[in-house]
Amino acid sequence: MSATQAALTQLLPLAGDTFDKNKVTPGLLGFLVFAALAVGVWALMKSMNRHMGRVNFEEAPDPAASAAPAAEGTRAP
Repeated sequence: MSATQAALTQLLPLAGDTFDKNKVTPGLLGFLVFAALAVGVWALMKSMNRHMGRVNFEEAPDPAASAAPAAEGTRAP
């Protein structure tokens, strides 16, 4: 058994007396993890907006649409 497991098994009975199963909260660690995730999502969204602003997308004309008017103009009456 490692030292960490030995320390945890000694501390668990102490926490059993004060632990209320009806009042479990995430605590400081839960808040820090949630805050880190929120900051990461915010940074990703900001980066995505910056990259999408740089995109210069010009749609190519449809070859079938441009060929149809030219074909109609070349018909003989």
